[in-house]
Amino acid sequence: MFVRTCDALLKALRGGEFDPALAALYALDGSQASLDSARDRAVRVVQSLMDAFAPTGAVALFSGPGRTEIGGNHTDHQRGHVLCGSVDMDMLACAAPNGRNVIRVQSEGYPALEVDLEDLSVRPEDVNTSAALVRGVAAKIRELGYPLSGFDACVTSTVLSGSGLSSSAAYETLIGNILNHFCCGDRLDPITIAKIGQYAENVHFGKLSGLMDQMGSSVGGAVAIDFADPADPVVQPAGYDFSKSGHALCIVDTGSDHSAKHLTEDYSDITREMRAVAAYFGKEVLREVPEADFRAALPSLRVGCGDRAVLRALHFYDDDRRAAQEAQALKEGDFTRFLALVNASGISSALHLQNTWSISDPRQQAIPVVLAVGRELLEGTGAIRVHGGGFAGTVQAFVPNDRLAAFKTGMEALLGPGKCHILHIRPAGGCVVAE
Repeated sequence: MFVRTCDALLKALRGGEFDPALAALYALDGSQASLDSARDRAVRVVQSLMDAFAPTGAVALFSGPGRTEIGGNHTDHQRGHVLCGSVDMDMLACAAPNGRNVIRVQSEGYPALEVDLEDLSVRPEDVNTSAALVRGVAAKIRELGYPLSGFDACVTSTVLSGSGLSSSAAYETLIGNILNHFCCGDRLDPITIAKIGQYAENVHFGKLSGLMDQMGSSVGGAVAIDFADPADPVVQPAGYDFSKSGHALCIVDTGSDHSAKHLTEDYSDITREMRAVAAYFGKEVLREVPEADFRAALPSLRVGCGDRAVLRALHFYDDDRRAAQEAQALKEGDFTRFLALVNASGISSALHLQNTWSISDPRQQAIPVVLAVGRELLEGTGAIRVHGGGFAGTVQAFVPNDRLAAFKTGMEALLGPGKCHILHIRPAGGCVVAE
């Protein structure tokens, strides 16, 4: 049922009409408390839209989830393999068409923004801003031939900013789904919405990200992705129920800001250096360069590209292979093998990819500290690694259920209360929640 007004949507939410939809997204632990919290949050964001914009027509609830990178650290932008999944932390919006040629977004805790649909050109002053993402998503959708119209939205988020859960991809997915619903008749599929988000991030936001973040947010569930053909990536469900693994998925917030502007160059350097190695062979990305050719040319590459670029390329080949092996291990139900591969990926990220701390601020090495303490707490069980883009932000751990309480206590003794988050892989990606 599509609820057409804020009042009607509030009534339906409070009456439990959307409880099944909310439970499927936010109560994956099966608890009534999680469902109650999700319902209250949905009611709050609808009320926020009423208070901020007083819409009189159709409204809807939209969700753009955060994503967790499970396997393949910085392999996507080289057209490699990744394993990722959408999580039950998301950006939730209540939105309504406004009959104007402007998009207005009020995100909880942030200044309101407006984007005029008359001018969707790239603006250098908008680099690293939410306005750049909105403008980029709208520009690409118009380029695809869809007529745009304005909307008003209020947004609340549980995706930790700068956490490596990719709040930017969640935001792009959210805006993409709102425009898809209001302007495109829901004709854009999740993969197209992911590509639109990547365009916005690369061209308007100014960050040379791959497509993994957006795919993990937009597609939903745990998925293995092969980016060999970026125009048509192969997406396959992992086919594994993590709730039956005997382990909890934890994301540990190290307290260092993954979204800090000075880190954008650190992320982009990884892409540039890997592409420099590929360019030595006359190729655009490392996926196009046979590994045997790369290894045979190591002495020359060290001179021409530098040792860090060589190490990062070495990481690509190893982690690209590992991501596919992780997906296969899950398909076969071999969680022990999966954990060993996750740990190996973490070691490679630290030693070869070198994305656990930034050379621009060497005093800040929160991720290595958390990894060291986390390994002590796990005592050889589970798995732990840097999460996402790295340099700051979060650490990912698969923790045996019988060690979860001690692990959480130990992490929060180091970092402070509320820093160890227990997440679930949710089955849906970006979506219309209330329809």
